[in-house]
Amino acid sequence: MKSWADPIRAFIHEWALNIIILLFGTTTLVQAFIVPTPSMDTTVRVGDHLLVDKLSYAPSDAVGRLFLPYTEPHRGDVIVFRYPMDIQQNYVKRVMGVPGDHIRIVDKVVYLNGKALVEPYTQHVFPGLEPYRDNFPSEPAGPVVDRAREMLANHVVAGELVVPPGNYFAMGDNRDNSLDSRYWGFVPRENIIGKPLVIFWSYDAPTEDWVDAGSSHYVDLAKNFFFKTRWDRTLKLVRGYPIP
Repeated sequence: MKSWADPIRAFIHEWALNIIILLFGTTTLVQAFIVPTPSMDTTVRVGDHLLVDKLSYAPSDAVGRLFLPYTEPHRGDVIVFRYPMDIQQNYVKRVMGVPGDHIRIVDKVVYLNGKALVEPYTQHVFPGLEPYRDNFPSEPAGPVVDRAREMLANHVVAGELVVPPGNYFAMGDNRDNSLDSRYWGFVPRENIIGKPLVIFWSYDAPTEDWVDAGSSHYVDLAKNFFFKTRWDRTLKLVRGYPIP
């Protein structure tokens, strides 16, 4: 004979299970990420809200390799990672060099293992050349931190940067306006969180609103949600670009 409490227990059990699945999914499988800066324009833009696949690059043991679609990051992948200078911050960039690769930049053209790359995903917003930014590696100039100076001191061979084991060289697609591995060094493998899958929402608001949202940002959302949402970017897939 059923007790009056049975439906209540079933309800609690069902919702507890749903909550556990939701929490597992959003912390283990996918993670939401907001793009706060224009360094990856126009692949992803300021105000894009991404769902990041955390499973693709997840650390894998001998058992996990048999069941999980685990891969290493590839050249051309767009990745989200913990910023090496402050792991509380998450960055999004493109992998331009994997362990063993030789990289140099000549007049804004990236040479990978001696071959000039064709990069349809990039943009150059400044017409002039800057010696360090656009001819790399060279004498450091601009906001180059000690970590990057160490990279230059220890990993340049015959005028090319050589990516060491367990590290990746990442750059923004907005090539003239990106603080990336040129300025703060390699991305350690353990810092990589995952790859963006899809833009689930995009809202036209400036960087400062996403970095330090105040009450004015939420007022703006309430007033302009339908007008400033970039509907053409909703559910847009974020794809890498294979670099041989």
